[in-house]
Amino acid sequence: MVAYRRRCPEHTALYQIVQQHLESFLALAREEDWGAPRVPTYVEREFRRYLECGILAFGFARARCPDCGHDFLVAFSCKGRGVCPSCNARRMAETAAHLVDHVIPPLPVRQWVLSVPKRLRWYLEREPRALSAVLKILMRVIEAHLRRSSSANAQARFGAVSFIHRFGSSLNRHVHCHCCVIDGVFEPVEQEGDVSQSLHFHPAAELTADDLAIISERVRVRVLRWFARHGLIEPNDVREMLAWDNSGFSLDAEVRIAAQDRAGLERLLRYCARPPFALERLELIDGERVIYRLPKPLRDGTTVLTLTPLEFIDHLAALIPPPRRHRHRYHGVLAPNSPWRAEATAYGRDLSDEPHETPEVATTKPAAPPRSPARYLWVMLLARLFESLPLTCPNCGADMRLIAFITEAAPIGQILTHIGEPPRPPPIAPARGPPAWDDAPEPAPDWDDFAQPEPEFEFDQRVAW
Repeated sequence: MVAYRRRCPEHTALYQIVQQHLESFLALAREEDWGAPRVPTYVEREFRRYLECGILAFGFARARCPDCGHDFLVAFSCKGRGVCPSCNARRMAETAAHLVDHVIPPLPVRQWVLSVPKRLRWYLEREPRALSAVLKILMRVIEAHLRRSSSANAQARFGAVSFIHRFGSSLNRHVHCHCCVIDGVFEPVEQEGDVSQSLHFHPAAELTADDLAIISERVRVRVLRWFARHGLIEPNDVREMLAWDNSGFSLDAEVRIAAQDRAGLERLLRYCARPPFALERLELIDGERVIYRLPKPLRDGTTVLTLTPLEFIDHLAALIPPPRRHRHRYHGVLAPNSPWRAEATAYGRDLSDEPHETPEVATTKPAAPPRSPARYLWVMLLARLFESLPLTCPNCGADMRLIAFITEAAPIGQILTHIGEPPRPPPIAPARGPPAWDDAPEPAPDWDDFAQPEPEFEFDQRVAW
């Protein structure tokens, strides 16, 4: 078991970039002659909340061991959605754990990844109805294929969870869809005798290259027709794009997880719910140059992005998802309003091992408010990800308890001063203007240039001396 250590975000490259250059970025965005749109309020709020995440000076909880008296402090989190790597990692792990434990049954799952041409991505980013329509078209085509492949009737339904990615691997805007689809369909059956299930699962046949080509072509035609029917692109442009050999549509379905590989399914779901960038690939050099190592080379062979801090913040601000936008959606029998959801999510699961209260215990103990199965304890997520139990005492192994939440400024400063931690948060650098080139000193002359021989010129007799 790995010992738990409190994270220190103020020592990371991301925190230093935002701390030193956020005010300059916001001031530059407010300039009328800069040409870029003004920074939305939710983007600025995400950056400012990130600067408070994990900093003890903004408040903390105290955990203490009742046996040996060992204690430590846990800083509060910002619960952000786009900037904070820690909160994004927790949301990623929590989403994957919930889907594996409570939503997706132990059945084979295939990942479908759809990418559309750049001409249509602008509408997917700014028109929610366009994104919903493209995703609905993809789900209908896949469901029709699964019915034919499994020889099921027209009443059979599939189950899927889709993730909307608004980013690419190189800190670029790229709206595309990752869909984890159960590789088969559910068909209702009549209750006969001791039959405990009212649904029967029909696995799909193996997906061939010809099947994938047919599905991709149907999705391409229907998506382009929808855009033309709603006046987003011209019909002539649609006919032209349909005539191209490569119109920019890409559909991949190579990844398939077996029914009993629950660990592999959780890794796949973490990948689908991942944040827009990875902190370990980020590096700040000399305080003025940002290096971001790409997970895979680009088409031109580029493996590293070199940006200024303001350029990096601008890239990151564009990838923050808008508020009240769902980052994943449920389809088919997994949808919340599906009458088959309860039976589909319990299909093939062993529910006998789940804890339950006896009537005697229930009568003597007050009823606790029900906890949503989508909410996981912070301790359990860390144990699931890093094999580390933060609330286990490293000295005696006893269970530690949270005994206090400190939120007032005076006790925060006294406690942090007593244990040797800085009582004040890291200062945010003020906005800096452009360099004053008129006041800059003259560059020192390069004396090596004067040592070079003068070039030879051809003598002209017509010059009057």
